[in-house]
Amino acid sequence: MSGLDVDVFGIPIPDEGPVFLVAVGVHIIAGLTCVVSGIVAMVSRKGGRIHMAFGRVYVGGIAVVFATMAVMAVIRWPLDNHLAVMGLIALGATGLGFLNRRRHGSDTWHILAMGVSYVALLTAFYVDNGPALPVWSLLPTWVLWVLPTVVGAPLIAWAIGRRRSKRGPAEPLTH
Repeated sequence: MSGLDVDVFGIPIPDEGPVFLVAVGVHIIAGLTCVVSGIVAMVSRKGGRIHMAFGRVYVGGIAVVFATMAVMAVIRWPLDNHLAVMGLIALGATGLGFLNRRRHGSDTWHILAMGVSYVALLTAFYVDNGPALPVWSLLPTWVLWVLPTVVGAPLIAWAIGRRRSKRGPAEPLTH
């Protein structure tokens, strides 16, 4: 462990040894997979093949993001303990959203949980990497913690309201 940072596209990656660097590489790929698959699932027809396929990719991606985060957090504890908490929130919300949808068929809870998961994923990314990113580096640290929720919460509420209005008040909320 040299302790020196490795620079990847302008983002400093702590050089904590080969296990850490492999975990970071897999973590980045899984995180990007989650960002893309989450967006595709969000904008595709609910209950359709595309939504379900990309939703499953997102769930798998979050599991990999969490596993690699756990490895990195153990290696860098307590420096990354806040990221471990965000990872737990993302994984827990994903699990709740996935299981709720499969067992209870509630669009409201599914959209809320998956939205919280996506917001937690982005929050962890910006908190960890924002200080090294153009424009984001100009923002105070607290903004990196709050901005994904400020943007995400109204979008989640809009998606829930939109889904409810399509179903009507008397109809069950199903996918």
